[in-house]
Amino acid sequence: MNQQVILDSMSGTGMIPVFNHANVEIATGVLDAAYAAGIKVFEFTNRGTHSLEVFSALKLHSEKYQDLFLGIGTIFSVEEAKNFLYAGADFIVSPALVPEVALYCTMKGVLWIPGCATVTEVFQAKTLGAKLIKAFPGNLLGPDFIKAVKSIMPDVKLMPTGGVEPTAANLTSWFNSGVFCVGMGSQLFDKKEIENKEFDVLTKKIKEALETIQEIRK
Repeated sequence: MNQQVILDSMSGTGMIPVFNHANVEIATGVLDAAYAAGIKVFEFTNRGTHSLEVFSALKLHSEKYQDLFLGIGTIFSVEEAKNFLYAGADFIVSPALVPEVALYCTMKGVLWIPGCATVTEVFQAKTLGAKLIKAFPGNLLGPDFIKAVKSIMPDVKLMPTGGVEPTAANLTSWFNSGVFCVGMGSQLFDKKEIENKEFDVLTKKIKEALETIQEIRK
């Protein structure tokens, strides 16, 4: 998989939904709703014993969308990376900087996105060859962290995840700080709407967020 193509797609929409659910039907419904809204890159997270099974089903389902990239998040070990890459993951995301995962993904030619919360970690990730770095947890770091890192490492691409909200004010503060794209999870997915399978509501919400991002970038 060409890593640059995935990065370009991430930049194109500016937002990557981050989602996990134990129910395959709901997970595929969410994926369909996100794609209908214009999402081209989607991150499922490895949280719970069900994750590999659901991800595998989601990957098979996603093959009808030739321009959609499906990655896996919350990866802490090489073994987890191996399992999900075998299941078809297009990219790997970690909440932390895990050198073993970095080296394995680099060897495999797979895009890996480490989570970093300090300048030291960002520099280490950059040294290990990270093409995109997850600023995590975003709600604790804030846009000022992005500005600080960009002031000394302007070429670093950063994606905050955690605390990013689908509002004009919040998205404006993040994109004005210099982010490459944003990851959005709990703020995007209302639990009651998901359980009630109100996927049309989700599509509308994601579409509005994407339109807001495009407006901010003008």
